[in-house]
Amino acid sequence: MSFFSYQTLKKILFNFDPETAHTIAGLGLRTVAHCPTIMRLIKERYFVDDTMLHQTFFGRTFKNPVGLGAGFDKNGQYITAMPTLGFGFTEVGTVTPKPQDGNPKPRLFRLTDDDSLQNAMGFNNKGSHYMIQRLKKLYFLDYPVGINIGKNKVTPENEALNDYETLFKAFKDYGDYIVINISSPNTPGLRDLQNENFIKAIFDMAKEITSQPVFLKIAPDMEAEDAITLCKVAVEAGAAGIIATNTTIDYSVTDSPLKQNFGGISGALLTEKSYQLFKAIGKELYGKTMLISVGGIDSAEEAYRRIKAGASLVQVYSMLVYRGPELIKEINEGLIKLLKQDGYTHISEAIGADWTNEK
Repeated sequence: MSFFSYQTLKKILFNFDPETAHTIAGLGLRTVAHCPTIMRLIKERYFVDDTMLHQTFFGRTFKNPVGLGAGFDKNGQYITAMPTLGFGFTEVGTVTPKPQDGNPKPRLFRLTDDDSLQNAMGFNNKGSHYMIQRLKKLYFLDYPVGINIGKNKVTPENEALNDYETLFKAFKDYGDYIVINISSPNTPGLRDLQNENFIKAIFDMAKEITSQPVFLKIAPDMEAEDAITLCKVAVEAGAAGIIATNTTIDYSVTDSPLKQNFGGISGALLTEKSYQLFKAIGKELYGKTMLISVGGIDSAEEAYRRIKAGASLVQVYSMLVYRGPELIKEINEGLIKLLKQDGYTHISEAIGADWTNEK
């Protein structure tokens, strides 16, 4: 099965700068999507389909709880290929109303010794119209897709709601859920929108426009108390759930000579920081809203830790770059073993176990 060896491919891709490597990998995924026989063979190798992991949310079946995090598929070009890599769902974007180039290059860096990435991409994407055209082609695809949305860089903070209004209207009939991204560190002023007034306003507006489940994605760099308060405000205002967390701008997490003094860090360096904040949120909000955990998830054990802290679903991105689709298979197969070890017959029994066991 050397043909399918990601580690062989990784050696080739890591000879290129990260953004070029991403483009090459994306071209490969788009090619595979047009080759049904190859797709079937790869999916048979990586996709774990076990009823212990099946869950239904928003009227859609998630055959396993491991999804692709936003940022990898900014323009919805790889959706068809994602089940092939083992993912139970995918999240596209971040998409903005108008196309934009993002920040100047270089803007994506490998912190190889830390199994991490640092990015300052800046919501580079082809805009909402292009994304809609991609989604229209997926009408018969039975696979859960989330849409991550953000404001354009040139949009002033006091006009940000207008951008989100445009996006809610654009995607109200597409995808299975929408994610409000106000937690990326790479768009000036975006994280300033993580305040109660804006959160109330944006969810009030969303309810008037779309019946889609709308999630809030938060940054890992807030104090737990502030994050919990913000999440509670979002839920009370109508949020379907919380996604925690985005990348960190805490550069003290590594002494790597490869790190930059800008952009957000993801991957293994984010693992503990992301978990600790998610755990705090889970303790307060498990059972009151849906929770999705993302940030440095690199094993079945780590995914299970997030699930027991309240996560119904988890997402992976940076660790995919280092470990490939074998990681997704390992997580899902490992989750089944861990569930059985704890005497569970279905993943739903383990979700929030840290808190239900306290009662």
